[in-house]
Amino acid sequence: MIKSTGIVRDVDPLGRVVIPIELRKTMDIQEYDPLEIYTNDNQILLKKYQPACILCGSAENLSTHQGKKICQICRTGIAKESVVYLHKASF
Repeated sequence: MIKSTGIVRDVDPLGRVVIPIELRKTMDIQEYDPLEIYTNDNQILLKKYQPACILCGSAENLSTHQGKKICQICRTGIAKESVVYLHKASF
């Protein structure tokens, strides 16, 4: 649910908006933390970026392969499919 904070900020000439420190502390946003930008009709929404698996969207137990995030469950599934494929290919 979206609720108003009552805070209004101007956009500077470079297009930047300062997020008040009170909101950054509340949302646990540190300096240089990445934020995702979403749009919804005439709204702009900012969300703290949380990397997720490119296959299923999970944010748990991630590792990186060739620059892409993949979760443990998907890695296991890919490994099992690879073993089955290699086994079938050897016959």
